[in-house]
Amino acid sequence: MPAARTPSQQPRSAAEVVRLQRTDEQRPASKMLGDELRRQRESRGYTLEQAARVLRASISKVSRVELGVSPAKPRDVHDLADFYRLSREERAEIEQLLAQATQADLYDLYADVTPRYLVRLIRLEQQAKEVCVWDPRVVPGLLQTPAYARAMMEAADLGLSSTEVGRTVDLRLGRQRELNARKPRFEALIDELVLYRLRGSIEDMIEQIDHLLQAPDHYKVRIVSPEAPTSPSPVVHLKLVDGAHQEVAYVENLNSAIYVTKKPGLDRYRQLLTRVRDLAMDRKESIEALKKARKHWESKLAAVSSEH
Repeated sequence: MPAARTPSQQPRSAAEVVRLQRTDEQRPASKMLGDELRRQRESRGYTLEQAARVLRASISKVSRVELGVSPAKPRDVHDLADFYRLSREERAEIEQLLAQATQADLYDLYADVTPRYLVRLIRLEQQAKEVCVWDPRVVPGLLQTPAYARAMMEAADLGLSSTEVGRTVDLRLGRQRELNARKPRFEALIDELVLYRLRGSIEDMIEQIDHLLQAPDHYKVRIVSPEAPTSPSPVVHLKLVDGAHQEVAYVENLNSAIYVTKKPGLDRYRQLLTRVRDLAMDRKESIEALKKARKHWESKLAAVSSEH
């Protein structure tokens, strides 16, 4: 465990995270990554020797990584991030630099927590021009907040350690960042009951609903009444820019998934989504449904607060 920090050793706030500047873009990514690792270490008052003990490596190896002379291994970077107790924003910065330094994809950076069946979906998301998700059980992963995603992981009881849960959540957020950067057409169809199913704390539910209300303009979030006769099967439908298949349906089970690429199967899932779309609320009605759910959780929170 890291030594207790003195006030002078406290990490920078999220607002102080150093962002990439135009002049930085011309520098080797490995040097930028090393500089950031050194800055994080020094800001917390740790020595090279302490960092080396975390990695079970020599001081000279850590020094070479910080100087950008030796390539940083993803596992080492993640272990240091845990040791330094980086914030989520600081981790995102490190992951961005690590991806540039290793020219790695998300599923490479998170290989330790990425099921094999999910790798193909991540690749397809990176090629998609349109994504439509129907999930009657939970808020779709590409729209989940960190707290909601963590609550989902813990509720699934998959036997993951706290570190593995955190990295799985970070992978999900990385997929969200890539989607936001590419801006394909994105539509999420969400069963209204999902908004009333507690995941995490009441505050987490309010935060998640606010996140849906503040979705970017190129996102279409539509709520489906629980009284609508919809399919209980979740599905992700992707239209691709190029590749062997122009569209794919992804259907996930507990520990596996199927990828549908043949016309009969695609026709069936297209019809399923068309039916859900026809039954879904329009944009104005969906916003009202989200606000109604938010008021529900606000009243719950107020009731809990009045009891204390």
